[in-house]
Amino acid sequence: MALKKFTFNFGKTTQDVELPEEHISSIIEGKDVPAVDVKQATIEAMRHPIGCKPLQEMFHKGDKVCLVIADVTRTWNKSSEYVIHVVNELNLAGVPDEDMTILFAQGTHREQTPEEDIRVVGEEVAHRIKMFQHHCRNNDELTCVGTTRYGTKVMLNKKVVEADKIVIIDGITAHLFAGYGGGRKLILPGVAGWDTIQENHCHALADKFGAGINPKTRNGVIDDNPVNYDMLDAMDMVKPTFLVHSIINNDGKICNMVAGDPYKAWVEGTKIVHDNQAVSFKERADVTFACAGGYPKDVSLYQGCKCYDPADVTTKHGGIIIAIMEASDLYEPPEYLGSFKYDNEQDMEKELRKNFTIPFFVAFNLFCMTHRYTIYLVTKPENFEAIRKTNQIPCATVAEAWEKAKAQLAAEGKTDYTINVVPHCGGVIAEEPVQSSH
Repeated sequence: MALKKFTFNFGKTTQDVELPEEHISSIIEGKDVPAVDVKQATIEAMRHPIGCKPLQEMFHKGDKVCLVIADVTRTWNKSSEYVIHVVNELNLAGVPDEDMTILFAQGTHREQTPEEDIRVVGEEVAHRIKMFQHHCRNNDELTCVGTTRYGTKVMLNKKVVEADKIVIIDGITAHLFAGYGGGRKLILPGVAGWDTIQENHCHALADKFGAGINPKTRNGVIDDNPVNYDMLDAMDMVKPTFLVHSIINNDGKICNMVAGDPYKAWVEGTKIVHDNQAVSFKERADVTFACAGGYPKDVSLYQGCKCYDPADVTTKHGGIIIAIMEASDLYEPPEYLGSFKYDNEQDMEKELRKNFTIPFFVAFNLFCMTHRYTIYLVTKPENFEAIRKTNQIPCATVAEAWEKAKAQLAAEGKTDYTINVVPHCGGVIAEEPVQSSH
């Protein structure tokens, strides 16, 4: 039996496993897109933007500019490599450093440390520009700017609302229920109030109780997606002036920069991401190896949850998922793991509808999946006790998880089983084959 060796990113290290070659159905990877010269690509994008005039023509001396920048949980976007070029371009437009502020778009995430601020914007920018944290529960920092078409009352950070002009800075990748990240997400949830965020994200649940997840709110879907439309309404209330976003390749390097109109440039960016990441595959398999992609994508169980979404598409119902994430910061945020205290999906959904939070929703999504599949989670041994509460089976190595999966397949009498491998789940939009075996 010929064996093929696979190496998966695990935190800042790697793990290996050998799999029988004849059982491998598909290796599901996004396109291999080369990295770019970041400075050159960023300047080029700002000077030849999508859907608006160049940055230097959009900003002028006297403008008070707020740079809304994705927080430390999004450092995969490599923002520290290009924020400096945005600041320098604003200088060339006549905006001095003292007329700029940075507001981190934390949504419901915790405040960053000074070291994390530097990790997001880079050393030079951290020393030049005033930086502020967003606190979604501090009503003194918030002001109401209107109501969306879905009735969501939009409370936003005053620093954004009071700025003359806004630049939104992040990266674009597929998102579990908003379709794609970046763009309007820098405003809602990025700098929105707690209640606004919860109201918006409630649209990720189906209209009727017991139906679980709203089928319109999926990975890579923005049309007719109520979560997305609600976010767009919120963005329209403050009308950001300019967007600068990165697109990342499978090696975690910047392969494209988009800039310009906050809506048009973002949509163009989502098309590039789809072109890079959308992958078809032969069939749903009995076993899927799903790797979150290593640090920082697997820093917590919550951040690493992106590895479950492709696996949900690539695995036969009742099959096995081997999820791979170190989760060195397992308990961030605390309410995520605290959500796994229900005996069944109905009780969990009932409580979620009463008190919706994003971590609670992501936990619900996983809890539902653990009832459709057997999930072995490869993680640090000190996480094992907590992981068992999530209805997953913890393993220390990928090889150990594979041994357990083989034993399960043998017990089920499956000798002609199939395997799908997804080495970088955060960089893949799995597109189900028209004829799939369930």
